[in-house]
Amino acid sequence: MRDESIFDLDELNEECGVFGIIGHADAAQLTYYGLHALQHRGQESAGIVTTDGTKFSVGRGTGLVTEVFNNNNIKQLHGATGIGHVRYSTTGGTGLANAQPLVFNYAKGELAIATNGNLVNAKKLRRELEESGSIFQTTTDTEVIAHLIARSAAPNLESAVKEALNCVVGAYALLIMTNDSLIVAQDPHGLRPLSMAKMGEATVFSSETCAFDVIGAEFVRDIEPGEMLIFDASGIRTTTFAPKAERAICSFEHVYFARPDSNVGGINVHAARKRMGRILAEEAPVEADVVTGVPDSSISAAIGFAEATGIPYELGLIKNRYVGRTFIQPSQELREQGVKMKLSAVRGVVSGKRVVMVDDSIVRGTTSRRIINMLREAGATEVHVRISSPPVKNPCFYGIDTPDRDQLIAANKTVEEIRQEIGADTLSFISVEGMLNAIGRPPGERNRGHCIACFTGAYPTVIEDELVLEGAKK
Repeated sequence: MRDESIFDLDELNEECGVFGIIGHADAAQLTYYGLHALQHRGQESAGIVTTDGTKFSVGRGTGLVTEVFNNNNIKQLHGATGIGHVRYSTTGGTGLANAQPLVFNYAKGELAIATNGNLVNAKKLRRELEESGSIFQTTTDTEVIAHLIARSAAPNLESAVKEALNCVVGAYALLIMTNDSLIVAQDPHGLRPLSMAKMGEATVFSSETCAFDVIGAEFVRDIEPGEMLIFDASGIRTTTFAPKAERAICSFEHVYFARPDSNVGGINVHAARKRMGRILAEEAPVEADVVTGVPDSSISAAIGFAEATGIPYELGLIKNRYVGRTFIQPSQELREQGVKMKLSAVRGVVSGKRVVMVDDSIVRGTTSRRIINMLREAGATEVHVRISSPPVKNPCFYGIDTPDRDQLIAANKTVEEIRQEIGADTLSFISVEGMLNAIGRPPGERNRGHCIACFTGAYPTVIEDELVLEGAKK
């Protein structure tokens, strides 16, 4: 369902987004709106599970939120508590079987679970569980957590979840629902974002704060790393399930993934991206006539670059929002045409001009090369590329769909070699320090509380050997 044929998987993709609500009669409808706001985090499948206190109502399907749900099937989702999920697969295959929330029947009743992130020890745990008799219905990491909960001898769900989470390693923003409780948890490093809001008497959770704005909920706070919240008949409890670890929020949330109107870690995404553009202008100035950003995530950085340099910002590239999510190109010629269907250069803006093209990242380099060629075909006399993240040299194991290391252009080429490969007149990346300064989290924590492993190779958790081999490949 993602547009991989057009861009040759030359973009970073987030795994998914989660949304949950407890204590509202319109839980299903509000979850639908929340998932719609999180659609950018995953377009392969969408799902909502609600409970009326006695039984689950389940709605899941492949495709966009608006394709999966309509007025009729939303009305079939009953209850005042619900959790929802939009998915882009980085582990497990596509298709309905892996669409979340996953729903299970076990000895203690019904269980629904939705996560954002990846477990780095999932394969090892899965083998151990299968060897001891577990039968898996999906290929997702999320089911590993469900099996660990179901097999626990702990006296209650809270204890079983704690036990399970102390077995897993990696990134997860987690929602678990039964017919009489809702549990919310954040991994010990806080790698994936998760926030809480209030809407009257209801409590709401979301991967991004933009979903709160859509439904009119008031932001309360971010869920802390290693924190677990339990909502059940006895009320609301907050606890921890793991020793405090180094905070390591994914830096790409601010660079690329999150919506500009979201706040991640208390910092507005649009403002952080503008600061990245300004710092990039300081680190790599250039003489030019026009600044343009690659839609949509690079627009904010391009505005910041333009403001810092005094070079006019213009819409030199336009995104066609009505291209289908799949497009078949049996030849290289048609593949190039596919790029032009999704993105167009504005000849009247770039013709005869020296253009600064600001983008958020370069993965394989194929998309950058095609866009640069497009600008030149539209009459640009020079194309200077400025990237608002450092070079991506290492694969992510925490829920971002990065290629194998041998396919990451920055892992195998110098900046000058990349410049030649993509055909730019000049090329510069923001420094790691510049990016962290732009995001603006206060000093005091390692890397200002961010994960920067894709740039430096220093991962905040132990990575299983088999994952390292998969990521390295050659």
